[in-house]
Amino acid sequence: MTDLSKYRNIGIFAHVDAGKTTSTERILKLTGKIHKIGDTHDGSTTTDFMEQEAERGITIQSAATTCFWNDHRLNIIDTPGHVDFTIEVYRSLKVLDGGIGVFCGSGGVEPQSETNWRYADESHVSRLIFVNKLDRMGADFFKVVDQVQNVLGATPLVMTLPIGIEDDFCGVVDVLSQKAYIWDDSGLPENYTVQDIPADLVDQAAEYREMLIETAVEQDDDLMMAYMDGEEPSLEDIKRCIRKGTRDLAFFPTYCGSAYKNKGIQLILDAVVDYLPSPTEVDPQPLTNPETGEPTGEVATVSADEPLKALAFKIMDDRFGALTFIRIYAGKMKKGDTILNSATGKTERIGRMVEMHANERNEIDSAQAGDIIAVVGMKNVKTGHTLCDPKHEVTLEPMIFPEPVISIAVKPKDKNGSEKMGIAIGKMVSEDPSFQVETDEDSGETILKGMGELHLDIKVDILKRTYGVELEVGAPQVAYRETITQAVEDSYTHKKQSGGSGQFGKIDYRIRPGEQGSGFKFTSTVVGGNVPKEFWPAVEKGFASMMDHGVLAGFPTLDVEVELFDGGFHAVDSSAIAYEIAAKGAFRQSMPKAGAQLLEPIMKVDVFTPEDHVGDVIGDLNRRRGMIKDQQAGTTGVRIKGDVPLSEMFGYIGTLRTMTSGRGQFSMEFSHYNPCPNNVAEQVIAEVKERNAKK
Repeated sequence: MTDLSKYRNIGIFAHVDAGKTTSTERILKLTGKIHKIGDTHDGSTTTDFMEQEAERGITIQSAATTCFWNDHRLNIIDTPGHVDFTIEVYRSLKVLDGGIGVFCGSGGVEPQSETNWRYADESHVSRLIFVNKLDRMGADFFKVVDQVQNVLGATPLVMTLPIGIEDDFCGVVDVLSQKAYIWDDSGLPENYTVQDIPADLVDQAAEYREMLIETAVEQDDDLMMAYMDGEEPSLEDIKRCIRKGTRDLAFFPTYCGSAYKNKGIQLILDAVVDYLPSPTEVDPQPLTNPETGEPTGEVATVSADEPLKALAFKIMDDRFGALTFIRIYAGKMKKGDTILNSATGKTERIGRMVEMHANERNEIDSAQAGDIIAVVGMKNVKTGHTLCDPKHEVTLEPMIFPEPVISIAVKPKDKNGSEKMGIAIGKMVSEDPSFQVETDEDSGETILKGMGELHLDIKVDILKRTYGVELEVGAPQVAYRETITQAVEDSYTHKKQSGGSGQFGKIDYRIRPGEQGSGFKFTSTVVGGNVPKEFWPAVEKGFASMMDHGVLAGFPTLDVEVELFDGGFHAVDSSAIAYEIAAKGAFRQSMPKAGAQLLEPIMKVDVFTPEDHVGDVIGDLNRRRGMIKDQQAGTTGVRIKGDVPLSEMFGYIGTLRTMTSGRGQFSMEFSHYNPCPNNVAEQVIAEVKERNAKK
């Protein structure tokens, strides 16, 4: 088994089109993992192996691969940049120790980079920054460095400077060693020479080196005092400080280059080894109480000698059966071991274990703490489940997934398709926790729910191509919600006599609007035993069960507080079920009186447009009931940020491309729920009634 200090578990993440997959390809080529470099332009890359990925030139699933550099083992995950697949980034970050944030030299810090950066901050993942595409028109390394400071609020530590820009970009200056790395025009990554810094960059390189050392020595008080007294720290000391600051997220070592032209990748690989933490250097994963989900105060110490603790972070179905991707935090896992899934309480036997290289695999017999591997054919494991030693049951901190905001109704075109569709959808739901499916009981339709139009579009495409199910797809539906606007005090009695013991439950209660985002809250202030304490949970259960179907149009109800303050009971006839029925009746009786209101999902929209079309884009967003929050002018265009209702955003990409002659881009993510204007609410309620009447 290898030494854990020589492991690096890293992810590559960025905005769509910043060059993540290309950077991953170059890393694999340099480390000798692949011999022919693939290209996203012609769909031949290693990590984008789904048909849909090759066609659209985007990454959909995060792909895992392993390679070696300077005696260190790098487990790399290439994640998608598209906002609809953010979930893949989120769950990859959960199991990584470090990452490389790739930014486009001309696009800079783009909308999706911000989301990914925020996720990485929440997961406390150390990162390097790679400013890519410096050979592109409009590329500006220093502008991107400024944006990292101002837009992301992070501290970039500049480690390399570009030599030449756009078409003249030929290499980089290593600020620490004060040497220039210059590549020839052969396009091969290994064809470079180390030279003295070009004369016109000497002063700039010296200035950045001073800034680098000043920032680095802040990590060590003794070194800082010595440096202030004029003593230059040694190279080892500087590197040690950079490593510590990177691990503590005090700053982010920043590199530049062009992955497509094979320039500057070696220095990033060196930095991964030098500055990103090994599995033993990151804060260990907290353990939680399986009942409450609260942290227990204990952690999963990363060591091969501890009992097994591992997290299943992704499930993928391919032609060899179900693959469960696992990050081992502690202990060892061998072929033939029996392990416990603490989420289900069931044990599983480990059959085949494989090391992944995108969609190829190498069989292995054992793995240890720090490894990211896949196990073939696990039965009841889902994303976020903890796998552990049966003698030492533990639960690792679980993953939290966002709720879907958009749904479509689908049905197979022919009778034979429905069974095939059922099996296929079952597999897809286990692979992607942000994709949900339910059956509409009244109409028998299958409803697919996801994070955006592209997300559902890809799912329908996979059903058609991978599983051979032809579908009829309905119009997209928005996930509306309901709430109330007024407080109501009311009383309800449930009474039933039918021979033998009857049913009796009387409740006096107040219903009032809760804080935004508070969900459903229940309190009881009954004194004197008018409603005995043992029946309070039944009242709460009755109200809670009705929250899924609001009184206006049957959408789930949000942010309601119910207080039970009095009531009555019968010594013989009162029972838990009587009080539960009373609460359900009370909900139906009082919600219409409490000023029920429809809420709609509001999306945070970020649009990029060339300057000549700003007026058109803003006018169009206003017509869509959007609120413009901010405008930022950049070198290549303007970014417009605003909040727009999801119902107005269907098919927006087509309109935007027409308006901006194909040059506009946008991304959106769910922000919050807002009350619907009356005319919109009336229309939605009428549509729901019409649909229900047809059923």
